[in-house]
Amino acid sequence: MAHIDEVLGPDDDTITFRQSRANVYVTMLWVIAAVWITTLALFTALRVALGDTPSAGDLVLYLELGLIVPVVTAAVILLAAWNRLGWLHSSMRGLDFAATGRRPVHVPWAGIHEVALRYRGPFTELIITPVDADFAEPGDGPGRAPRMRRRSGRTAYLVDVGLMSPAPEVLLAELHRRLPTKV
Repeated sequence: MAHIDEVLGPDDDTITFRQSRANVYVTMLWVIAAVWITTLALFTALRVALGDTPSAGDLVLYLELGLIVPVVTAAVILLAAWNRLGWLHSSMRGLDFAATGRRPVHVPWAGIHEVALRYRGPFTELIITPVDADFAEPGDGPGRAPRMRRRSGRTAYLVDVGLMSPAPEVLLAELHRRLPTKV
């Protein structure tokens, strides 16, 4: 069994994964736009069903709202999370990571029981399960508590990696290189 302080690799063997602000903005934009435009279409259909036919001016207003509201909403959300987007740092000491708006966590390599990816595309999540809760060291600072889920008596940490650069496939390859039997 590996010792908790075992170092896996040379000092300069590190890689950092970060969420790209542009990718986050574009993804939020299309999700917000899809929901907003669907809502406007349902509202218009409801008005027609109730006998209140929208005028040409109303339709132009709905078109304007369909174009402006998603852009502004996504921009405001991104500005609120500007310096708090998710990240993951793989070094010889272990994994350091933080989900968007959450406090960071450090788990040494010997303290990792299992890592796995869940979902696909921009909504991909990395699930990091420590051997024991004592191995995970939550950091101090601003933000909410780390994202966790509890299953079968184990605590796992969740990090959004779908929009990270390099891609989740590169992250998985890096984790497989460090933890070949736990990925």
